[in-house]
Amino acid sequence: MKRIGILTSGGDAPGMNAAVRAVVRKGIHEGIEVYGINYGFAGLVAGDIRKLTRRDVGDKISRGGTFLYSARYPEFKTKEGQLKGIEQLEKFGIEGLVVIGGDGSYMGAYALTKHGYPTVGIPGTIDNDIPGTDFTIGFDTAINTVLDAIDKIRDTATSHVRTFIVEVMGRNAGDIALWSGVAGGAEQIIVPEMDYSIEEVADSIREGREKGKKHSIIVLAEGVMSGPEFAAKLEEIDNFHVRVSVLGHIQRGGSPTARDRVLASIFGSKAVEVLKEHQEGGLCIGILDNKIVVNDIIDTLENKKHVPDLELYKLNEEISK
Repeated sequence: MKRIGILTSGGDAPGMNAAVRAVVRKGIHEGIEVYGINYGFAGLVAGDIRKLTRRDVGDKISRGGTFLYSARYPEFKTKEGQLKGIEQLEKFGIEGLVVIGGDGSYMGAYALTKHGYPTVGIPGTIDNDIPGTDFTIGFDTAINTVLDAIDKIRDTATSHVRTFIVEVMGRNAGDIALWSGVAGGAEQIIVPEMDYSIEEVADSIREGREKGKKHSIIVLAEGVMSGPEFAAKLEEIDNFHVRVSVLGHIQRGGSPTARDRVLASIFGSKAVEVLKEHQEGGLCIGILDNKIVVNDIIDTLENKKHVPDLELYKLNEEISK
């Protein structure tokens, strides 16, 4: 394999640039040309493709977001869209493709694999919800961003004896809420994977105040409901002086942490090795039990499921009281 392409798709995540850098420089080291595809699968179909050099990825390791840009492109779900993408790849002589992104990006890579086009997936999403890997690129940076916000919110919550709802990202997975909640000493963590009772949450706040607590921090995953909606339900029960902080897209931005930079570099380098050694593609990179693994992308999407570390939920219930 002498020429490969790379794209980033779906929501951006800190560390994506570090992964692209690793793919480019590992590729050059192996005598492989690397072509960057702008705007994900939309750019692929449009032929927005250019050769990347060492200079193009210089100083990118510390930058958040993705310098290859990203875009939603639902048309790639169709066979017509997929074949147009392959047509562009063949036009540029690109023999294999590295796709960095979340589950939607993996589905695009999976579609190309079904058409016989070699692809390798790299998990890049702050939600940490990709099966076949313990951690995704961007997750560590996101939870540190949330943790910094929780630490600041706690100061004002204590000063005014208030209950704060901190709404974090995670439509279908509660990993951000779980990890940042435990790290931030949250009194309650509400995630999609666990049932909860609003009355029990209210009772917990009252018990805390009886014990002399001057504040309550509740970390809420957006997949459960919105922060304002959750606050309204609490206020129907009692006047808890509730305030809401919706952290939103600040969780996606910022310079990646050392862990995300290293993980991205390892994933990117491994992706090039996989395409070189397994030219049929159809694989994805991950990390399980602190070991880099290579999984079949079809098996991963069809037969595996991301399971959050719900022991963290149990732990927080035990030590937050």
